[in-house]
Amino acid sequence: MLREKKTEIVARLADTLSRSTIVIATSYQGLSAKGMAELRGALGGGGAECHVVKNTLVRLAGERASKAQVMDIIDGPTALVFGYDDAGQAARTLDRYIKSSEFVVIKGGLVGERVLSAQEVMALANLPSREMLLSQLVAQLQSPMVRLHNVLSSPLRGLQNVLQGRIQALAA
Repeated sequence: MLREKKTEIVARLADTLSRSTIVIATSYQGLSAKGMAELRGALGGGGAECHVVKNTLVRLAGERASKAQVMDIIDGPTALVFGYDDAGQAARTLDRYIKSSEFVVIKGGLVGERVLSAQEVMALANLPSREMLLSQLVAQLQSPMVRLHNVLSSPLRGLQNVLQGRIQALAA
């Protein structure tokens, strides 16, 4: 590769690294070109993208983007998956693709400055979505208020039942 081309790739990769919320390293050996296109298509719908780049260029881009830890998850031929919005969404999308392909294997991940093992990336993929977690939090916050309402309204319901029974007894 020409030096200018490598410099341009490193600059683009450094920008991608700095914008991403998660970076997942995967092995892709044995994956056909069609399979790689399917993986990229699946990731594109989930707000992520996949790139195969030489390790030395990744190291240079990591240093430029102040994410040198990315080299801790790279070993041998590696495809990098970059997620931008929800880190869990990129991991879930990749997990769904891996279940249908025997060739893609997760090596590790990088969230912020924290290096994740392959098991931690899979655990992240199994977490509920952000919206689901927020709804569960709201339900937990509402639970004490609902229980208080039920306790306070229970005597009133009992009084209502007694009065209703008395009205029916007088009407009969």
